Parts: sequence; C-alpha cells; structure tokens
Amino acid sequence: MPPKYHIKTEPVPSRFPAITRSGVIAWDEGCLKCHRCVKKDCVYKVYEKRSLEVREMLDSLDTACKDCFRCVQGCPQRLIQKGLNPQYKALGDSYWTPEIIAALWSQAESGRIPVSGAGYGGPFAGPGFDAMWTDMSEIVRPTRDGIHGREYISTTVDIGRKVMALEFDIAGRITTTVPPLVEIPLPIIFDMLPWSPARRQITLALLEAAQALGTFVVMRQSEMSPDVARYLANVILYIDGDMEDLRGEILKNLLIIEIPDGDHVEEMQKFIKEKNSGTLVFIRMELNPTSAERAVKLTRDGAEVLHLVADEYGLEKGKDPCFIKERMREIHGRLVEEGLRDEVTLIASGGIAMAEHVAKIIICGADALGVDIPLLVAMECRVCRRCKEGIACPVELDSVDPLWGAERIKNMVAAWHSQLLEVLGAMGIREARRLRGEMGRAMFFEDLEKEVFASMGKRV
Repeated sequence: MPPKYHIKTEPVPSRFPAITRSGVIAWDEGCLKCHRCVKKDCVYKVYEKRSLEVREMLDSLDTACKDCFRCVQGCPQRLIQKGLNPQYKALGDSYWTPEIIAALWSQAESGRIPVSGAGYGGPFAGPGFDAMWTDMSEIVRPTRDGIHGREYISTTVDIGRKVMALEFDIAGRITTTVPPLVEIPLPIIFDMLPWSPARRQITLALLEAAQALGTFVVMRQSEMSPDVARYLANVILYIDGDMEDLRGEILKNLLIIEIPDGDHVEEMQKFIKEKNSGTLVFIRMELNPTSAERAVKLTRDGAEVLHLVADEYGLEKGKDPCFIKERMREIHGRLVEEGLRDEVTLIASGGIAMAEHVAKIIICGADALGVDIPLLVAMECRVCRRCKEGIACPVELDSVDPLWGAERIKNMVAAWHSQLLEVLGAMGIREARRLRGEMGRAMFFEDLEKEVFASMGKRV
C-alpha cells in the first residue's frame, strides 16, 4: 500500500483585493454625530483602516468587512447598509458563477474547503452536476472521517492499459507484453487551458505545481520551450505538429504523449511505441453523440488511455449537446457491456469547476479528470475572457510569479483532495479506484424524475 498522501499548505495572500459579494454603503447625510459612533466599535477596525485601491478603484470597506452586521444594526439612523456588489455579480458567467470563483479564490489562499456554519443554502437540483447527489450514508462513523480519522484512504490511481490475464511459457517465464503504467497520487491532471493571456509565466506555475503534487500538465508541442526541459517528467506532450519533429532525447524523457483522435491515430501510436515502447499514449477525443461507439473501437484496437474532452461548460459538440456526466455514464456503461472497461483508462475534462465535481465525475465512470479554468482562477483569474479578445488581463496573469502561482494552485488542489477524502470516508470507501463507476452511490435527478412521473400520463 502506498504511503499516505499529504499536500503541505500555507496561506498565500492574493495580489489584488478580492471582489466580495457585498459592499458597505455608509451615508453621511442625516448623521446625528453620536458621541460613540458604531463605526468606532467595529472589532475589525475596517473604518479606521479605510483606504482606496487606486488600480481597481475598490474601497477597502468591501474587502475588509467580515459581515458581522454590528454597524448596520447599531446605527440609530440606519445610515449604514450592506448591498450586493455589482462587480461581484459581473464575475464569470452562468456556469462559472461568482460563487464558484469566490470559493476557488478562498481555497487557493487558504488550502481549505470553505465551510458555512449555516449549512448548505443552495439548490438541491439543477443542470449539470447539480442534478447529481452522492450517498453519504457512512458519515455517522467517526473512524471513517477522511481527514482526521484513523482509517487509511488512498487517492492513488493507475493510468494505462491493463492486461486481463498473463501468459507463461513452459519454463514459467511471462510471455505477455505488459504495457506501461503510470501511478499518480491523486486522480487529477492539469489540462490545456482553453484561453489565457501570454502563457510563459502561467505554464511555469502549472509545471511547478504539478512537480510538487506528483501529477502532470498537458502541453502543446507548439508551446514547448527550453524552460520546460527540467519538468519533462511531469509533462504530457500533446502532438499538434509534425511527429517527425520529436527529437529522440525528448521521447526518452517523456512518460506520456497525447495524440488527437482521427483517421491516423493507430499509425501515430505505433510510431511513438517504435521510438520508445515505455511511453504511455493518450488519445484525446472530443465528446460527441458517437463517443461511446468510438471508445469501444479504440479500446479493441489497443488504446491505453482515452482522454474524453468536453468544452469549458462541460458540453459536447453537436446540436442539443449532452453534458459530460451523462456522456461519461454512457461510455463507461458501453465498455462494461463489451467486457472492456478494465482494460482502458478514461480521463474526463471540461466543466470540472468545483471540488465536489471530482468525486461526481469519477462516480460517472472516469478513472481520473483534467482541470483547466480553476487553475487560472486559483491565480486570481476573474473568468472575464478579455484575453480572448486581446484585451489586457485585469489581474496581470501574464506576469504572474510562477512560484506564487504554484503555491496557490497547490492550495486549491489540497482543498479538492481533502474534499475527496471526506466524500470517500462518508461513503465508507477506502480507495479512489473503487469509486469509479459506483453509480449506486449517487442519485441522478433525471432518473428520479422519470421514475416518479413516468406513469402519470398513462391510463390504467
């Protein structure tokens, strides 16, 4: 059994003032000039330390206030109010919501999952992953506690093709060719970013974090540079150019190469294996309605790892696109039906936005998952997408200090890792590998809706 995996964290302050959900509105007109103003009684001294951040034009009241409401309730003229911050409402979009972005900022700063003492106040159903509920029936057992309990819980996963049986010759020697296998201590890799400002500093931050965490970064062949040389052991090289441009030295040092799915995918995999049989080959597939059939064919043809990719909203290509969790359930189910599921590794990417999505996509059939936009958010990205239009990044991500960025990413991944341990412990599962495809551990709103209301339109 591998040693217990632990991510060391420490607080990493933000470079810019955080955009908070609410702001303080303090009126001077009508003030009674009380002998003891409630502002002076603020235990956090936010009024005494009040300042203006000139680059962002942010009042420190909004970021320093801890929402105790003492001043709001104590002012006799009700001149102090709390209002919803319009800048907060403008963060992200309908999928990458302000609440998700703020939670990721908090995780990247502290390394902890944000906890609300008032309990969960959100919806219990909705689109995407919100329509999926996980089973926490073992949470009553304190020894199952993932972080503080006495039981060992492993988050290690194996990536690669597995053989279902070994063959031996008459002398007892193994004759089966065993394909390469890579072990990572948590089921998360860093995928290619869908957009970002100039990437040199950002890429170095991702590589530093991946090296510290023991995971991998998917990098385009066209973006390789001398800076990456010392991180090759943590690089998954995505081939977006000429295969012949790959030098032998690079092929010897790379553990994993990713190739795009297409008509020549078998030839590309064969070319890589001829250069270095120990290199693990990922096949990157963009999800679409025929992905299940394609996954079965590629697995029969010897695919080692299928990297199944949705867009940044978790949607596949095509009309009336399916969300990633539904398509993953279908692909996993088809491979199980064909008796092929244990031979191939499935990695899912796209739309993974929150810590709880890690366990949910694994339950849907993935062995591991790729993360992209949350890595940028950990470095204070506001998901404004101005960089896609050539407009300067408001938080200057293109000039981020790689070491600072790596520490923020480590903190966020540590928070996600802790959440996964909590989920596994609450389910009574001691290995992340066992969570794969455990759909009996979850309820799906769409299935429940059909089950409850299917007979309502039928006449007896």
